Amino acid sequence: MKQIVKPNPLPATWRPQALYDKAQRYIQQAQTIDKDQWDYALWTSLSLELLARAALANVHPVLLAEPEKSGANIIHALGFEPMEKKFTPKSISVADVFRRLTVLLPEFLTDHESFGIQRTGQRNAELHSGELAFDGAKGSSWQPRFYATCKVLLESMGFTLADFVGEEEAEAAEQLIAAAADEGAKAVKGEVEAHAKVWNAKEDGERITLVGQAKIWAQRQIGHRVDCPSCGSVALVLGRPVAAATRMLEDDMIVEKQEHLPTHFECIACGLKINTLAKLTVVGLADRYINRQEYDAAEVYAPEPDEWADYEEDNNER
Repeated sequence: MKQIVKPNPLPATWRPQALYDKAQRYIQQAQTIDKDQWDYALWTSLSLELLARAALANVHPVLLAEPEKSGANIIHALGFEPMEKKFTPKSISVADVFRRLTVLLPEFLTDHESFGIQRTGQRNAELHSGELAFDGAKGSSWQPRFYATCKVLLESMGFTLADFVGEEEAEAAEQLIAAAADEGAKAVKGEVEAHAKVWNAKEDGERITLVGQAKIWAQRQIGHRVDCPSCGSVALVLGRPVAAATRMLEDDMIVEKQEHLPTHFECIACGLKINTLAKLTVVGLADRYINRQEYDAAEVYAPEPDEWADYEEDNNER
């Protein structure tokens, strides 16, 4: 059968791989920023939209095309050149992208859809209004759902979280997802309430002394200082590194920074201890933090002492 009109190669507008590559470009940009910053949240939200569009286009590019009377968008998404003058391809809204994914992908649940719509809605508020939509939001409140949503989208295209964000970040993301899903961890609320009850029963003078001791202790120990969820005293969160350390020279000092994921918490004022990431998530202490160390540049780059300097040369050549 003769075919007089043949499709061209699919434009990048609709091509799944092009959309995925752009999503990865944006997430890589996000990874250059501290995870408690508003612009980290912005770049991840941009990446999420492109990842969702890539997943939908991977089912079929036409699913991204906005339907209209002439069908020009659909024609273009099939690889043909529309006859319309000044044609500009137009895709469906991101909310419709998430709705269609819920219908098409068995593993893409309504929770993923609602998170995607809510997150990109915040993004629009950040970009198109005076609202500071991403300021002040703790990463632990949204990163587990973000990564869970990304994971489902990636798997629908044959990718993994490690493909998308690298091995180290993927490992941390899997821990955040698992911690958020641990229903048993909610029992920690009872532990916090019990310590608060004992704390409130103490005499005022004893509480003042304990608060002072906790403040001094926290300054002397290595860890991330936070407020105790039980008594409000200065306490410490400790964790493990989840990314390679970076070094920068600042005023003759070498500043080394390394991102840590919390693993446990301790308050010496009321005695509360919390030992899992899942429980820390429940009480709002699961945010990643930056461990900062400073070194004297002169000491770091000083030449190694010559341990043989005091010995005479052993010339045994004949």
